[in-house]
Amino acid sequence: MPNKTIYVSDDDMPLYRKAQELAGGNLSAAISIALRRYVEIEQGRQEGYDEIVVRVGPRPGRKQRFTGVLFGEMTRSTNQGMETYRVYGTRKGKYVVLLERTEQWKMQGPDAEKYESGWRAWVGNWSSNQAWTVSPAESILRVAETLDELRELVPPELYDMVAASADQPVIEDLDL
Repeated sequence: MPNKTIYVSDDDMPLYRKAQELAGGNLSAAISIALRRYVEIEQGRQEGYDEIVVRVGPRPGRKQRFTGVLFGEMTRSTNQGMETYRVYGTRKGKYVVLLERTEQWKMQGPDAEKYESGWRAWVGNWSSNQAWTVSPAESILRVAETLDELRELVPPELYDMVAASADQPVIEDLDL
C-alpha cells in the first residue's frame, strides 16, 4: 500500500490525535472514513441534493440520515390526529417517504364509533364515563424502489404531484 504524507498544522494536532484515538489508533482509517463521507456529501450537493436528517420512531426517536431532495409534502387530519407525508428522491433513484403522526387519540367504550364521525356526533352525549387511548407521536420512514411502490405508501394526491415531478432534473444548468 502506498504511503502518503500529510502535513498538519500545530493548531490541528489535537483534532488528529482525537481522531486517531476514536479510530482505535488507526489514523489512516479515520481519514479514509471522513474523506469518503465528504466526497459523498459534496458530490450530492453539486448534483442538487441535500443532506437530510430525520427522526424516526416514537418521540424522541432516533436520527437517520440520507442524501435527497424533497419532491412533495402533504398534511391531513384524521379523526385521531394529524399526519404529514414527505417524499424525497435520492441520488440512487429511490423514493423515501417520511410519515409523521401527531399523538393519536382514540375514543373507547360505549358510543366510540359515534365519535369517529366528527364533533357534531358529540353534541348531547356528554357522559362522565368517557375514555380515550393515546398513542405517542411517531415518525415512520419507508423506502420505495419505484414509483409503483410509492403509490402504495402515500395518498393519491401526493403521489400524482411526485410522479409529475419525478422525471425532472434536480438541477438544470441554464446557458444564459
